Amino acid sequence: MDIVGKIIQVLPLQEGTSKAGNPWKSQSYVLETQEQYPRKVCFEVFGEDRIKNNPCNVDDVVTVSFDIESREYNGRWYTSIRAWRVQQGVVNAAQPATTTATATTTPTAATTPMGQSTPNNATFDAIAQQDETEDLPF
Repeated sequence: MDIVGKIIQVLPLQEGTSKAGNPWKSQSYVLETQEQYPRKVCFEVFGEDRIKNNPCNVDDVVTVSFDIESREYNGRWYTSIRAWRVQQGVVNAAQPATTTATATTTPTAATTPMGQSTPNNATFDAIAQQDETEDLPF
């Protein structure tokens, strides 16, 4: 997944040692999207090499490619947004994995996390085209 925005805060670098004795580093940033209703998103860059290769400063406009992960600890859930690439400026990404299908593709159903089947955009496009050709009074 990708998100574009302006870095508004650089949080302190966190360092530690894993149970296996390996050192680790994590740098967190707060990004504000540039939409009609801006949102603030805190993301982290994990690993010394990634931190060095993806430098960010306050007021930089960046495109962040990230993964979202949730985990449970003592009955509570924690969600983290881990960036695996930070590019300066607005980058037009190639087709992300969650792109919508076009009307020329065969409509299929997508499965939601709750196991319910919902039609994708291609199905909605096909229904909309079908509705335009019908001449119903209601």
